Parts: sequence; C-alpha cells; structure tokens
Amino acid sequence: MFFSVFANRKEQAVGKGTGRATVIGLIAIGLWSALALSTVAAAGIPPFELLALSFGVAFASGMLVLTMQGRRALAKLRQPPGAWLLAFVSIFFFHALYFFALAAVPPAHASLIAYLWPLLIVLLSAFVPGGDSLRPRHLAGAALGFAGAALIFMTRQGGPAQPAHMAGYLAALGCAAIWSGYSVANRRYAQVPSEMLIGVCGAVALAGGAAHRVFERGVAPDPTQWLAILFLGIGPTGLAFLAWDHATKHGNVPLLGALSYFAPLISILLLVLAGQAQASVFLGVSVALIVAGAMLASYRPRKNAIVK
Repeated sequence: MFFSVFANRKEQAVGKGTGRATVIGLIAIGLWSALALSTVAAAGIPPFELLALSFGVAFASGMLVLTMQGRRALAKLRQPPGAWLLAFVSIFFFHALYFFALAAVPPAHASLIAYLWPLLIVLLSAFVPGGDSLRPRHLAGAALGFAGAALIFMTRQGGPAQPAHMAGYLAALGCAAIWSGYSVANRRYAQVPSEMLIGVCGAVALAGGAAHRVFERGVAPDPTQWLAILFLGIGPTGLAFLAWDHATKHGNVPLLGALSYFAPLISILLLVLAGQAQASVFLGVSVALIVAGAMLASYRPRKNAIVK
C-alpha cells in the first residue's frame, strides 16, 4: 500500500512517465505471481477469515500512508458510488472464490485456471467501444488457453479429476471471469484516483469479517500464518492493486497485457520450488498452452499499434 507515496509524484516527461508506470505494473505482476504460494502458506485459515485479515492489513497500511500525506490525500477516498461498487464487488468475490479454490483443489490447478483472466480480458476488450474487433487470432488464442485449462482436469495418471473437486475448479474459473470483467468495465472510471482502492480494501475486510462470523468457525493464526497474512495484505491484496491501477492508466497497456501472461508461469514455478505442487507433463503443457494462447490473442501488428 506504500505505492501511493510514489503515485502522487508528477511525471516530468511523457515517455519517461510511461516507462515508469509500466515498471510499476511489473511490480503488480510479480506480487500476484506470489499470491498462490502466500495463500498456501496461510493454509488452515478459513477463506472469509483470510479475506478479512489480509484486506484489513491492506486497509490499515494504506490509511497510514494517506494520513501521513494529509487531508488532500484522504479526500481522494470520496469517489462516485459506481466506482466503489464495481471495485468492491469484483475484489470481494474474486478473492473469496480464489481462497476457496486454493483450499479445495490442488493449488497449481486452481492458480492456472484463475490465470485465464489475461486471455479473457483480450477477448472481452474486442466487444467494447474502441477495442479491437474480434479476429481469428483472438479465437485461436482462446482455443489454446481453454485447451490448457482442460488439461488441468486430468490427474497425473491421466484420469479425470475428482467430482468432489468440481466446486473448487468452478470457483477458480469464476475468478478469471470476475477479474477480466472488472478490468474491462473499470475503463469507464479512468479518472478515479488509485487511492480509492484503499477504502475499498476496508469495505472488503468488513464484508469478509461479516461472512466469516455467519459461515465459518474462527481459527487463531500461528506465527507462520500471520507472516503470510501480513505479506498478503501489504503485497498481493494491497500494493498490487494500486500499482496495477496506476500502470494501466499511465503505462504501456499492450506491453503490460503481454507481460501479465507470465504470471501463471511464475506462480506455478514458485509452487513447485516450494514443494506445494508437483512438476508433471500435464502441468507443463497446460502452462505453455495458456501463456501461448494469451500472447497470440494479444498480438497486435506494428502497423496497428497505438502511437502515444
């Protein structure tokens, strides 16, 4: 959440500012790559409790930064209700489903399915005013991406996935649909400052806490789980959102879109290195198909590139 200190600095040149914003976007991609591993590190904490605690940390750290900046920074929390509602609903349900998916199915499988969102963003963008028209490369990329997701439903022995896990897989797919839809719809609020998301984190934490009291039994985190919660709150569920919001408004969006497709690759590698996922042919081919499909769908010939 400490990103807001830097986001307020004025850019001295358009080219330099664009490059700086793009680099900030890379920070978000890197943090989201660690989301699955850090969530696994907090295993044992019920999904809604984890949601409340991690976003509570994000809100507290963000409000500390805004308070240090003064009233003008705090005033940025006052934004149109539509912007608040879109961000709150999307962020709350994305993470509720994501935390549930990681607890219900193998983390590598849930992560790969959830990371279909970059591909879906490309496809959805083709249907909004000002976006690319739907072209064969979009359809081919979608086919490759969903073929990669389909392989995830196969076990290491080549058999079908357990029916009991279907809810977890559907939750992960819901994550991809929610985040891609939010990313496209959020364009209408391009003038809304990123600092608003700090307030949204507080609302998400309260909603998560309420759902936890109704549906779950509380678990006292141990020291390892608290470290994971603190990292989640400051990084993947805090700083990453502000960084991505700033980058997509001021950086090289086509480049950011292409680079974001490597998040699932990094995420799976981290899980494998940490011993939380087992390397296999199915897993490797799934990663390759999803990344290749997303990059194909996002490819734009040089002559059609937007010159800023």
